[in-house]
Amino acid sequence: MQGKSGEEKVGAFVDHERCTVEKEVVFVDWKGKPEDAKKHGGRRAAAFVCAAEALENMVVVSNAANLVTYFYSSMNYSLAQSANMVTNFLGTSLMLSLLGGFICDSFLKRFWTIVTFGIIELLGLSIMTIQAHFKQFHPPPHQRPSAAQAAMLYSGLYIMALGIGGVKAALPAHGGDQFPDRNKRLSNFFNWFFFSLCSGGLIAVTLIVWIQENKGWQWGFGVATGAIFLLLVVVSLGLPYYRHKIPSGSPFSRITKENTNFCRFLDKATLRDCTDDEVAETKIFLGLLPIFFSTIMMNCCLAQLSTFSIQQGHRMNTTLFHSFTIPTSSLTAIPLVFMLLSVSLYDRFFLMAAARHGLTPLKRIGLGLVLASVAMAVAAIVEVKRKARLEAPISVLWLGWQYLLLGVSDMFTLAGMMEFFYSEAPESMRSVCTAGSWCSTASGFFLSSVLVTLANALSSGLGSKEWIAGTDLNNSRLELFYTVLALLNFFNFLNYLFWARWY
Repeated sequence: MQGKSGEEKVGAFVDHERCTVEKEVVFVDWKGKPEDAKKHGGRRAAAFVCAAEALENMVVVSNAANLVTYFYSSMNYSLAQSANMVTNFLGTSLMLSLLGGFICDSFLKRFWTIVTFGIIELLGLSIMTIQAHFKQFHPPPHQRPSAAQAAMLYSGLYIMALGIGGVKAALPAHGGDQFPDRNKRLSNFFNWFFFSLCSGGLIAVTLIVWIQENKGWQWGFGVATGAIFLLLVVVSLGLPYYRHKIPSGSPFSRITKENTNFCRFLDKATLRDCTDDEVAETKIFLGLLPIFFSTIMMNCCLAQLSTFSIQQGHRMNTTLFHSFTIPTSSLTAIPLVFMLLSVSLYDRFFLMAAARHGLTPLKRIGLGLVLASVAMAVAAIVEVKRKARLEAPISVLWLGWQYLLLGVSDMFTLAGMMEFFYSEAPESMRSVCTAGSWCSTASGFFLSSVLVTLANALSSGLGSKEWIAGTDLNNSRLELFYTVLALLNFFNFLNYLFWARWY
């Protein structure tokens, strides 16, 4: 393929009826020379990306699964505040993927975005490790952290969040870049990328959670720090094999040139000062937004696995046989094992059946939304059963149902969103649009915090006690909160059906 390094071919085809734009883009090697299809890209290059994702998600999931325990038991925050701190941290981490996506679409190659933000994440984890190791950085028993201790905690936490956001945005888009546009292997890549994501998650909720609870948080954060360092090594080893897309400038500056939010009016813009490419990009971007917003409620349900589900498990019988006990956070292993075992079947049979029967990414997302509603209804029933057996606690394995259902829901929704946003996005916005998958998860975590606060405010305002307050979950009304989430997600699914059919 001939042409200047990183330049886009002149001439783009824009189909105004279908609101699509096709561009031929020149990819380069790490030295800035035109790519050689025999040497660059493909499965070998994508393997480094998948390995890096396993390490990266191992760190994120270990924090998502058990960080509420660290805030609650080591830093002496209340139950509700600890839950909100986790959801706010994870929400910020994933929301910052938009910043990472904007940077690697506009200014910095995706490889260098991964490296830069990986170093930032390494710094944040180092601060968390130091605080966990030295007791003078912990509050005394039954006392809140001092201003200095809280400042150190939040600094490490949100420096790490910034790093997570950049890496999350760049990795899947960089992996997708290793395959030519519309390549039949693209769906296979996102399937195996999700396999790597689950592999890292499984290690997190078994090995790292065990280390956190049995060896101490300083070791848990230390292992996570080592994993990010190894990520930087692994992703760097693949540098000679990658295809690199040259950033094409800010896509948002082109979108903001449009003077209307409705696609049917955008064709008039070509009569003024906007090119066909800019019009088509704006149409595509606006068309993706309703799908994005419709997935947030499902991720709000998913957030409960990182907060209240863990606290439920701490009040249940965690002994499986003899003296062997299972950490509640490790229940996430149930859906992860299921998904890992089914990935090869999914790759060989499900994607073939999907292509044959029209089971598109949008339909997979819809299936995930339905499962989320079922999961929250089951979670409410399990909580009622748990509170009815306080003197003789039921087995923690009862929580396995909500972990399994929400895990499978996440498999369909997240994998569907990644493939949908990457394949539908304009070439110049693929990192940003793929980051929309993580941004949806982030918005769900933020929404969870808002709904907890709102539920407490409304319940106390109506003359009853707050549904979720204090440190004793046994006196809370978590089952009512779960029921509300199930209903909200069901109505959200109906909203999603409208937009999916419209798209």
